[in-house]
Amino acid sequence: MQKIFIRYVSAILTASVFLIIVINCLFTLYSLESQQYNTFYTKSEQMIHTLENNEMELSIVKKNLDEDYLTRARAAAYILDRQKEVSMDVEEMQYLANLLNVDELHMIDEKGMIASASVPEYVGIDMDDHPQTREFLSLLESEDENAYLIQESQPNAAKGEIMQYVGVARKGTKGVVQVGFEPTRQMDAQSRNTYEYIFSRFPTDVGEELFAVDAGTGKVVGHSAGMREFTAEYYQLPHLMECTGGAYKKGENGSEMYVFARRYEDILICAAIPGSKLLEQLLIQGFSTLLYLLFVEAIVILLLNYLVKQKVVNGIHQIMENLSSITNGNLDIKVTVGGNQEFEVLSRGINAMVKSIVSISDRISAIIEISGVSLAAYEYEPEVNHVFVTSGLRDLLDISDREAEELYQDFEKFDQYIQAVTAVPIEGETDIYRINDSRYVRVHRSKSQGKNLGVITDVSTDVLEKKQMIYENTHDALTGLYKFSYFKQIAGEILMELPEGEICAAVMLDLDFFKSVNDTFGHDTGDKYLQCFASVMQSMPLDHFLTARRSGDEFCMMIFGCGDKLEVTRQLDHFYEALRNRRIELSAEESRYASVSAGFACTEDAGQGIEELLSQADEALYEVKRRTKGCYREYGADGSSLGEV
Repeated sequence: MQKIFIRYVSAILTASVFLIIVINCLFTLYSLESQQYNTFYTKSEQMIHTLENNEMELSIVKKNLDEDYLTRARAAAYILDRQKEVSMDVEEMQYLANLLNVDELHMIDEKGMIASASVPEYVGIDMDDHPQTREFLSLLESEDENAYLIQESQPNAAKGEIMQYVGVARKGTKGVVQVGFEPTRQMDAQSRNTYEYIFSRFPTDVGEELFAVDAGTGKVVGHSAGMREFTAEYYQLPHLMECTGGAYKKGENGSEMYVFARRYEDILICAAIPGSKLLEQLLIQGFSTLLYLLFVEAIVILLLNYLVKQKVVNGIHQIMENLSSITNGNLDIKVTVGGNQEFEVLSRGINAMVKSIVSISDRISAIIEISGVSLAAYEYEPEVNHVFVTSGLRDLLDISDREAEELYQDFEKFDQYIQAVTAVPIEGETDIYRINDSRYVRVHRSKSQGKNLGVITDVSTDVLEKKQMIYENTHDALTGLYKFSYFKQIAGEILMELPEGEICAAVMLDLDFFKSVNDTFGHDTGDKYLQCFASVMQSMPLDHFLTARRSGDEFCMMIFGCGDKLEVTRQLDHFYEALRNRRIELSAEESRYASVSAGFACTEDAGQGIEELLSQADEALYEVKRRTKGCYREYGADGSSLGEV
């Protein structure tokens, strides 16, 4: 029954689709013709506007040029009337023409002959011999001294070149001064007012034509593709008069052309496009509509089919998807497929099974919590995305709830995270790793039958106690500096690894007048005095200084990473400068700078023993204390100390 129902519905929908297509094609064809008419009308409007603008521009250009040319002609006449020596000299006439920026300059005498000119071959021409030149003889007959003549651009009498001439009557003597110009700007403006130029400014579709026809003679006076012989029906004046609202006319080879014509003054502005272009657009739109309707038909059929099958098929698919998700480790999912009693019973059974699996993990977590041991475990396998973990794992790894959720749902991310945590164990251990400054864990991992198992134990207390014990064994309790024994160990290693070309120095220091501080202000102030001095030592750059307390008010340093002895003394000067910038408060009324005596010994020999180097520095210190205080001295140096506070 389901198949028969779908078959009949499909037949009815298909017939409806084709009926809609026929109606849509008729309406679309009308719309395309209207749209094409509007397009042609808009283009004709723009062409008319362009023609009017060009006419206005040409008129303005001509007026401006005429005024400019007349001004230059009068300027030439003024000069020639006042400088008689110029009047007959061709070179002077050429110079004057260049000065006035004119192409030609002629002086016509009272007989109508060119008496002098900037063009030598024009001298002696009778102005009465040619209609173009004859017009200027009227100026000789005029009694008006301000008479002038501006001639339109035309071929000149001598060479047939297109020129524009302006003549003015001379004052005080009978004659005419004439200037000539090549009308470049006018010709350029006129060229922009041709139909070929205007048509070239408008984009056309493939096969589209723009042309202009004389409304009186029917002659084609311009075409967007250039002039040629026009014999097709749609070029003929009687047929074009029928196309003012848009019409189809015969084209070449019997093809149909959609033609538009609009009259402007005595010209018909026309446009034509092959009817096949409109048919092509009709087919494209019709085909698009057909695809759309077929798509809608398919959706309707699928929807009907869905309504028939959804109560059974989709319910089964949903249960299968839920089972697949549970298999992949997503134990939080709840199967809630309804629609009939069988699906509801099956859903409750699956949910009960998943709940039993989850409870096993919860019981293991509860057992670990009861034991009181900071311990967590995890398990995952490639076939199952979900990672099974006990409840304490997130706290041990110090990760947020959101990060934990992402890691537990993707075994690959979890495996990468564990690999990163266990990449580098802490110093001296093989299976203990740092989580943060206060959290350290021991990680035991194993792989069996494709499953990855891991147990993580919190060993933070043991590690921190061990670190504290090491610190107390290596650092002075009062100042925080290294103890002398640990200092010698590290300094000895620095000395043995001394790079070639570098120098290091052992420095022994003794506070001056420290006993008087203790005796005057008490031992608590003395301790504070020692701590302040030690803080200056600790402020020295670690890449050059290793510092320690020897005993009481005695200290030592190792200066390393230096290229020569001068750099060693610069580091010592830096240290003494820091002492001078640190004033120590001894009481409410009194404060002082720390005064210290120092002796140092340098070596470039990595094989020299640290004990020997320290002994040499101690001898240099003794020499400083014996002679003076508050300065440093190098072992074996002659003369006074090298530096002082």
